Amino acid sequence: MKLVLKQDVENLGEAGEIVTVKDGYGRNYLIPQGLAVVASKGAMKAAEEELKQASKKREAKLAVAKELAEKLSAVSVTVSVTAGEDGKIFGTVTNQNIADALTDKGFDIDRKKISIDDVKALGEYTASVHIQGEIKADVKVWVVKDEK
Repeated sequence: MKLVLKQDVENLGEAGEIVTVKDGYGRNYLIPQGLAVVASKGAMKAAEEELKQASKKREAKLAVAKELAEKLSAVSVTVSVTAGEDGKIFGTVTNQNIADALTDKGFDIDRKKISIDDVKALGEYTASVHIQGEIKADVKVWVVKDEK
């Protein structure tokens, strides 16, 4: 059964694509859920037009993501933590701490998109920010002793 996807379906395709699926999967799941329509000539023309528009949107999002990655790579943030005399910190620096520091610098990044190795001592670290798809940026994180 040939169908035109109305929305992105995981492990099947993106919106606007023409896919071939088994009859039961199409009739019992995709069509009733509003995820796809039967691939008629009219639906196929609409799908081609939608694919063109989706491609333009994807390219625009990609350009914005690359620009954000360049800006983030040039940024370094400072996180203040309480630490002992030997430079070991109490607790840990989390991705939420880094997200808050980035927000202070004007970047609204979800904490779930930030990953950093375990931070056990004061110093300089690198956090990876997953922006979109394969686009990632590395942000320098300075962990300094809180002066309180």
